Amino acid sequence: MTMPPRLRKLALIVHVTSSVGWLGAVLAFLALSVIGLTSQDPATVRGVYLVMEPAAWYALVPLAFAALLTGIVQSLGTPWGLFRHYWVLFKLLINVVATVVLLIYMGTFRSMAHMAADPDAELSSVRNFSPVLHSVLALVVLLLAMVLAVYKPRGVTPFGQRERRTQPEGRSAPGAVSVPQG
Repeated sequence: MTMPPRLRKLALIVHVTSSVGWLGAVLAFLALSVIGLTSQDPATVRGVYLVMEPAAWYALVPLAFAALLTGIVQSLGTPWGLFRHYWVLFKLLINVVATVVLLIYMGTFRSMAHMAADPDAELSSVRNFSPVLHSVLALVVLLLAMVLAVYKPRGVTPFGQRERRTQPEGRSAPGAVSVPQG
């Protein structure tokens, strides 16, 4: 079942917006993480780690779920399908894993915020390299998903191959979309 063109375009806009928003939020967290590690001002360092948890709940988590849900809608409502092409499955896997890791990491944000809120905590114990590492890894993974979305590498899953074989003569399978290369 494919969506009508106007609905498909709207869904695509929402998906691209949430995906790019997630990427932008990760870049902002990378900047905050670097500030937290390098700033000489104790109030700035503490402030960075205090703001990360609520900012993650209000930006990273909603954008991750929006990208996941709109990606599923896009795949189910377009000729690409959810299980027909490996690149779509890889994007789904990337999104699910990144979202799960983010949800698990929310506990780390909470711990860092509690440490930063303690006025007796040494600044060296407040600083944490973990957000830098996680932000860089998230950035790489999200950029990989973007590359897959743009280049759409060839490769049809066994499900997609079966679907193509069952199509009547003269009709192309829903997943058999001709995409110009280049």
